[in-house]
Amino acid sequence: MPLSGFARSRVTVTGTEIAVAVAGSGPPLLLLHGFPQTMAMWHLVAPMLAEHFTVVCADLRGYGDSGRPEGGDDHAGYSKRAMAQDQVEVMTSLGFDRFAVAGHDRGGRVARRLALDHPDRIRALAVLDIVPTATVFATTDQTLATAYYHWFFLIQPDGLPERMIGADPRWWLNETLRRWSAPGFVFDPGALAAYEDAFDDPTTIHAQCEDYRAAASIDLLHDAHDAGTRIGCPLMVLWGSRGAMQRIYDVLGTWIGESTDVHGRAIDCGHFLAEEAPDTTGRELLGLLPS
Repeated sequence: MPLSGFARSRVTVTGTEIAVAVAGSGPPLLLLHGFPQTMAMWHLVAPMLAEHFTVVCADLRGYGDSGRPEGGDDHAGYSKRAMAQDQVEVMTSLGFDRFAVAGHDRGGRVARRLALDHPDRIRALAVLDIVPTATVFATTDQTLATAYYHWFFLIQPDGLPERMIGADPRWWLNETLRRWSAPGFVFDPGALAAYEDAFDDPTTIHAQCEDYRAAASIDLLHDAHDAGTRIGCPLMVLWGSRGAMQRIYDVLGTWIGESTDVHGRAIDCGHFLAEEAPDTTGRELLGLLPS
């Protein structure tokens, strides 16, 4: 089982429960996964980090073993603000007032919102293979829409993506993983099984569509309100040199205005840094905080 040796539990937060796995000692570090995965994506990196930090891996609401609350008419239930609040409450329940956070993909967007909404709680931030949400929508062209078609498919209303994905959820999941990873990469069977098990549940598919619907609506309102507000902690940006973000953007450049202390680099892999290049990703994340 991925993350064997980590203590697993479910933490009750406002409106739902969040599944967590904890191991290690030292400064606390929260790891957040992306779409369409679970905390299992950290199975190669988290044990390495747990030698230096108290590592907390969490399933975002709507994903993995966490709860799937309703999104509401405005999708606020899956806003990055609500998802960030979940993680603040998780860390408080575990006794951590201040912590570092690293997030991949959707987890990176939640981590960014954590740093904006709770600046006194976040010591350092890392975002993996993303550019800011507002930047994606503001710069969409044919190249971006082709590579990131799912941003526009998953936000469709009236159950359209849920029904279409639900016709063969494992095929859609595996095809998505294949397209976004470097050619020839093979996912760990245990991690893949965790992704597939979660995706078999229709409520998972709906919740993850709500995540994207929120990104295209209420999240943009929150971002517009905070325009010009800089993240107060150090910000590390990592991305795959063989992924879509590298092809389309000056990834580091999109984050320069987000914090007063931004640094980062590309890693030789596709979208799934922690699984395709775990040693390099782990070494970079070790620099988030003094051990």
